[in-house]
Amino acid sequence: MTAAPTTAGPAGGPRRVVLTGCGALSSIGNGVAEFTAGLRAGRVGTGDITVFDTAGFPSGRGHQVHGFDPTAMLHRVEPERAGRATQFAAAAARMAVDDAGLDEEWLLARRGTVVVGTTDGEVGELDLLTESALALGLTAFTGASLGRTATGSLALGVVRELGLSDVETSTVATACAAGNYAIGAGFDALRSGRAEWALVGGADALNRKTFAGFSRLGLVAPDECRPFDTDRAGLLTGEGAGVLLLETEESALARGARIYAEVLGYGINCDAAHPTAPERDSVARCIRLALDNASVKPEEVDLVSAHGTGTPTNDTTEVAAIRQVYGDRPPRTIGVKSMIGHTMGAASALGAIASALAVRHGFVPPTANHRTTDPDCPVDVVPNTAVDADVRIVQNNGLAFGGNNAVVLLGRHESPRGESVR
Repeated sequence: MTAAPTTAGPAGGPRRVVLTGCGALSSIGNGVAEFTAGLRAGRVGTGDITVFDTAGFPSGRGHQVHGFDPTAMLHRVEPERAGRATQFAAAAARMAVDDAGLDEEWLLARRGTVVVGTTDGEVGELDLLTESALALGLTAFTGASLGRTATGSLALGVVRELGLSDVETSTVATACAAGNYAIGAGFDALRSGRAEWALVGGADALNRKTFAGFSRLGLVAPDECRPFDTDRAGLLTGEGAGVLLLETEESALARGARIYAEVLGYGINCDAAHPTAPERDSVARCIRLALDNASVKPEEVDLVSAHGTGTPTNDTTEVAAIRQVYGDRPPRTIGVKSMIGHTMGAASALGAIASALAVRHGFVPPTANHRTTDPDCPVDVVPNTAVDADVRIVQNNGLAFGGNNAVVLLGRHESPRGESVR
């Protein structure tokens, strides 16, 4: 008979969960070092989209991942058998494991879970298959081509790439909040003792379907994404992946691991009030759920990494929800989508990594492309230039279509002796 897992940590309290490895693919850099440098520099990754034909659209600009060579970065996943989003997820997971100083044998020897969030799955591969079918007919529908379109392949690609077995695996499709949903799932698995490590995050690839949808809604900016700006005109679609290696504090300390941050808690809710528009009170409730789950007081939060899409409705609603919780002096509130675009299911995962880097390295990434703050968004957006700061706790927001909200709290790790770890 197998003993039931315990939720207790070494001192009898709940297990503490820490982040020890990051894998990032984005338009401002691949790998945690490049991503950190890009955030510090306020680098903007906007460029012409080349992964599909943008002819006929009002704008062809977006945030594409460059310098990604799947044949060099992937050891087991065969690029010709996997879609671009799956390749991103698998490569970012391998980055996270390497960054944590772990190997496959360590993972295999312990119970683990893999949760990957996404908005589109492999819709890009479905786009390509449709194009082929129009030219070739039914002969385009082969087993290999259909296999590349499966949404569940994102998490399975991570498992395959790392040669894992007996691992809880799931792909979460809660749109633009999916990365935070995945982090929450991994947090729960570790706190409950159901797992000893978790690879969690999100991935998505640029595709014509999503680009066309946002364009049809009139939400695509003509030049740059400007969250919270008076002149903001919409978002820019992007792609990439963010994968976090989580483990218990006990495990990390035992092996002398570098700890980026502690995952303090999270909150999720769904108001279903509108297909696309966020609802202020619901977002505020989600923030309070996260604060309560993390046992954090509002005055203890130093920074909000906002969803910050650069659309008029999202930004004003999100800031109103933040001020409903924090009052007239809210924390600094930044929009990293100004630099990396809206990476869909990867958005809140990359936001979480950016939050952890802010805690670890003591700086606040800027909101790029900023001109004048909208009077209806009265927050300090840290315009254009990163600032050094003592960042102890960060709130990372993920707000999705359909009213799916997810908020994660990350904080500086304090050792069992009460010492701050940097």
